[in-house]
Amino acid sequence: MAEAYIVGAVRTPVGTKKGALKDIHSADLGAHVLRSLIERTGVDPAAVDDVIMGCVMQVGAQTLDVARTAWLSAGLPESVPGVTIDRQCGSSQQSIHFAAQGVLSGTQDLVVAAGVENMALVPMGSSVPLDENWNAKAGMPWGTGWKERYGDQEISQFRGAELMAEKWGLSREDLEAFSLESNVRAGKAIEAGYFDREIAPLNGLERDECARPDTTLEKMAGLKTLREGGVITAAVSSQIAVGASALLIASEEAVRTHNLTPRARIHTLALAGSDPVYMLTGPIPATEKALKRSGLSMADIDVTEINEAFAPVVLAWQKELGADPAKVNPNGGAIALGHPLGATGGILMAKLLHELERTGGRYGLQTMCEGGGQANATIIERI
Repeated sequence: MAEAYIVGAVRTPVGTKKGALKDIHSADLGAHVLRSLIERTGVDPAAVDDVIMGCVMQVGAQTLDVARTAWLSAGLPESVPGVTIDRQCGSSQQSIHFAAQGVLSGTQDLVVAAGVENMALVPMGSSVPLDENWNAKAGMPWGTGWKERYGDQEISQFRGAELMAEKWGLSREDLEAFSLESNVRAGKAIEAGYFDREIAPLNGLERDECARPDTTLEKMAGLKTLREGGVITAAVSSQIAVGASALLIASEEAVRTHNLTPRARIHTLALAGSDPVYMLTGPIPATEKALKRSGLSMADIDVTEINEAFAPVVLAWQKELGADPAKVNPNGGAIALGHPLGATGGILMAKLLHELERTGGRYGLQTMCEGGGQANATIIERI
């Protein structure tokens, strides 16, 4: 049976919207991790079959196939093509899936799975005009068929987060306690240098910028909720950020031919759709499918990286899956470390791989919620 191996994983530090990376063109941001990936793995870049790059806001600096422009901007061979994909927040996790599937199918041997998003340069919502409440103007992109099925109700991640908190009985205090722990874990991990091996410093920035390890429950309690009567505040939401990621996925033949070192194998791939109004519940069925397909249980998973789009996403998922909180986002998540949309899937996989290597764990799970009510789930096995 064919295998797909992760032989390299690199990311930028994640920068704040006003930080050191805010003015870097998205193609140059992507080029930096692509160049770093090639240098670190030592592979002949001309041998790469394809570059698959996730990006959500494909306008302005991120339009016209940023995967291709990033590769060329890195000074890499013109003979290698690139394609840009959008599965919303899971875009670069999906790029990993597509890369692995290309290798597993036997039609490709070396595929780069990458992601990029400069949310300072290309703000969230740039591809769809939004009103002051972050609702799509003139109903875009909801057409007649959508309205016949779901009506004119608000469709947004913010409403979805509120609905999840209500359904799973999560109080504001629950969410803020989770957020505090995320920031504390992230601060400790940064200070201990846990992320240093996976980061390719850029523009003088060597470590992630977003973490707020000195925050307190008192500070969080003083923030206004995003909507009257709700429980979601900025403190329990992922941070707008800037970043890029890249992984190299290789076949067994490529490992031999290019003298590469497999670090993990892609064990299981799964996808799921869920209620698009709740929007953010997808990691629950996606994880269930991945575990069933893999023959594993949550007890077998040594490290989980689940995207902290909002605190209710993780807390509801933990309740449903019975996951051990100590093994979930052990070094903090997007609430503390930022969520540069299209890049986050690759960033989480880089974190997952390096944490398994640091701790000696065997199995790692990654999952994340996505716009439209979807989710990817990926299980890797460290080698």
